[in-house]
Amino acid sequence: MAAAIIAITRNGAQLGRRLTGGLAGSKLHVLRKFHGAAGKGALPFDDLRELLTTCWQEGRDLVCIMAAGIVVRMIAPLVTAKECDPAVVVMDDAGKFAISLLSGHLGGANELAERCGWLVGARPVITTATDANNLPSFDMLAKEQHWVIEDLGAVKLLNSLLLDNQPIAVVDDSDRVRSWFHGSGRLSFYGTIASAVKSEAKGFLFVTNRQLPRQVMPEQLLILRPRNLVLGIGCNSGTSADEIEALVLQHLKRLLLSPRSICGIATVEAKRDEPGLVACAQRFGVELICFSSEELNRVVTPSPASEYALAAIGARGVAEPAALLAAGTDRLLLKKVKSENATLAVAERKG
Repeated sequence: MAAAIIAITRNGAQLGRRLTGGLAGSKLHVLRKFHGAAGKGALPFDDLRELLTTCWQEGRDLVCIMAAGIVVRMIAPLVTAKECDPAVVVMDDAGKFAISLLSGHLGGANELAERCGWLVGARPVITTATDANNLPSFDMLAKEQHWVIEDLGAVKLLNSLLLDNQPIAVVDDSDRVRSWFHGSGRLSFYGTIASAVKSEAKGFLFVTNRQLPRQVMPEQLLILRPRNLVLGIGCNSGTSADEIEALVLQHLKRLLLSPRSICGIATVEAKRDEPGLVACAQRFGVELICFSSEELNRVVTPSPASEYALAAIGARGVAEPAALLAAGTDRLLLKKVKSENATLAVAERKG
């Protein structure tokens, strides 16, 4: 989301104009009586609290050129949680400091403060403990890899163990955790969850799309979910999102796969605007990937051709070939299963 740069002084307006040129898509908002100092394109405002509330509700990052105390008092009623609050950076109107005030990691305020500092020669002020100690962090790892954090509270626990130089056991088939940490911290890597649990580690990190039985889940555990499950779905016209979602959740549960690892729903082009499919993709927060019947027909699938689908849309099948194509693989985790009006197949995207 593009940043809102907000200034309430003449110097702040001039500083904001310099920032606007370097922060793509940003908008400069200046208190009306100093609007003339900001140049073309700046937007005047009269009520700071109202402006901050509007920008916050729109999810816009904030660069506030004013005293930190003003910002703290104004945003205090708006703060919810680190996974959804926008980045907030505070700068003095002399351009000496760029302070990462809120959502430093997941929201990107640390990066935004560094960017602002580079643009105008200000000193970035970063107070998150891992950054202050020149250590990578688990929440930034998740953000960089587009992994879903199962429990944000566990991030704090694992980051604390990292700072205390305590042993942490890691299971990660992708090997991206090893690359991210570059030897920092006391991380040990294991090939299986069972072997990691048997270790004497104080904390655990598992990167997996699998649902873990409660009896094998140790304390001090952080689970990161790679988004690598592709759902291939075909359905009759008028099939409800509820029926499709129920079919998906039923079989993911049976396979011990996490819905948080879903990265896309794949189907045939003829179903691009099917309301139930569109709504289901929105519920899971993923894109709807569509292939032509000709593309689907070129894919070798384990199930025989569907005469019904062939007559209706010219495709020999939808769920299985769509899942395989979208995942870029030739292996299914789940062969075609059916509900009354929908079919489902699941494939795992590699890399």
